[in-house]
Amino acid sequence: MPDSPKPPKSQTTSSGIPIDLVYGPKDAADVPGEYPYTRGIQPTMYRGRMWTMRQYAGMGDAEESNRRYKFLLANGTKGLSVAFDLPTQIGYDSDAPLALGEVGKVGVAIDSIEDMQRLFDGIALDTITTSMTINATASILLALYVAVAKRTGANVKKLGGTIQNDILKEYIARGTYIYPVPQAMRLVTDIFAWAAEEVPEWNTISISGYHMREAGCTAVQEVAFTLADGMTYVQAALDAGLDVDAFAPRLSFFFNAHNNLLEEVAKFRAARRMWAKIMREHFSAKNPKSWMLRFHTQTAGSTLTAQQPENNIVRTTLQALAAVLGGTQSLHTNGFDEALALPTEQAARIALRSQQILAHESGVAQTVDPLAGSYYVESLTDEIEQRANDYLATIAGFDRNGRYGMLRAIEQGYVQREIQNAAYAYQCAVDGGEAIVVGMNAFASEQEAAVPIQRIDEALEGRQVERVQALRLRRNAATRAAALRAVEEAARSGANLMPHILHAVESNATVGEVANTLRSVFGEYRETVVV
Repeated sequence: MPDSPKPPKSQTTSSGIPIDLVYGPKDAADVPGEYPYTRGIQPTMYRGRMWTMRQYAGMGDAEESNRRYKFLLANGTKGLSVAFDLPTQIGYDSDAPLALGEVGKVGVAIDSIEDMQRLFDGIALDTITTSMTINATASILLALYVAVAKRTGANVKKLGGTIQNDILKEYIARGTYIYPVPQAMRLVTDIFAWAAEEVPEWNTISISGYHMREAGCTAVQEVAFTLADGMTYVQAALDAGLDVDAFAPRLSFFFNAHNNLLEEVAKFRAARRMWAKIMREHFSAKNPKSWMLRFHTQTAGSTLTAQQPENNIVRTTLQALAAVLGGTQSLHTNGFDEALALPTEQAARIALRSQQILAHESGVAQTVDPLAGSYYVESLTDEIEQRANDYLATIAGFDRNGRYGMLRAIEQGYVQREIQNAAYAYQCAVDGGEAIVVGMNAFASEQEAAVPIQRIDEALEGRQVERVQALRLRRNAATRAAALRAVEEAARSGANLMPHILHAVESNATVGEVANTLRSVFGEYRETVVV
């Protein structure tokens, strides 16, 4: 793994002009590293530590994905980000009838502890951070990760990373849910409580606005709906008996970065300030770390075009710049070919190099919050905060007590309708030529060069099915059955599920078996269609 170049202690422009750590009035009340964190959660930001450069990857089976991870690490990425296939995301093993044709297609297939061990073969888990985009089965995949760490001798207390574990946005915008809302929320808070003791450096949730933005919401809606989800998780944890300062420092967020550069910068600044106020004033958190909104950013997949795909390199770089100017803690940049297929190695390398050029050549990391004081950016920050707060007030009104307004707003379809209306308005603007998409509805080319496509081996699904079936034949059936009974009993009794899920996967129970055990107790969520 190559070391990142270390920034010089003193910073200057290319002309030799000294660059201060931070600029602004000497008596400014809002400074980096201090409440309400508009200008950043750390006083030195990227001068002290560069953002974590992640590349989201998962393709086919564990071996193929492991090769991609090692390629990315060799090219300078500092954090891994795992994409799982759809069967894994919704709790089906690769040989389940509903998994047919989907195994390994949009991410890696993980059925068992053996798959997870192959996924990270040769990678020391206590020396990297890993982000896992997993929600309905987050408890099972986190248990698998911890089980593999234990098997390989890694220090579990030092494991660093994130599970997305944000089930609410699945009901709103993404759809990979399994259980009814109350039971799904219980799994979230069980993870909060268990991880605080067992994996204290792990981020137990990544509250995601990304997918709502991909579904078509505006920047203001992304802030409002994401923070409303966050408030719901905090309230649920409090209702489960947890102390706010015991779990809040490990909450993290996941935002989208779109093309409107300055609005996106203002969005990140406004979200940080709003969350600090929410945690200190609404939830009475005392630990300053509980007030800090730490977030990962991914560039906007929905803005990428299959037409003239090379243009996507420019879009992605612009979006990454917004995230950096907005103070992100980690960043994924999309491959230019992702409107066509999973990214090739070439596309992944270009995406990573875009981050590295921003970090080491552009100068944007040399001072903290460089756009602070801009009349436009400050005005946008204030306006986004005000409009997002208006949404929060409306959402609170859906619950007579104001505590679970977001749940009621989701149940009644309010959030979904707001996103759908925004998406429809934007599509009308594109169709009418008011919103220009270069290479698609303007500046089109009659002839375009062919782009190499990443293809998944069609034989992979059969090999993965054989693996999981072979595991079932050689494992200790009695040990596995007893472990699953313990999961079922905990689900019925209300005990924390995580120790039992961990024991089950260590006993070679599969993802599908654990998920189905919980299905047998919790049932499944059925969406109510609201017109």
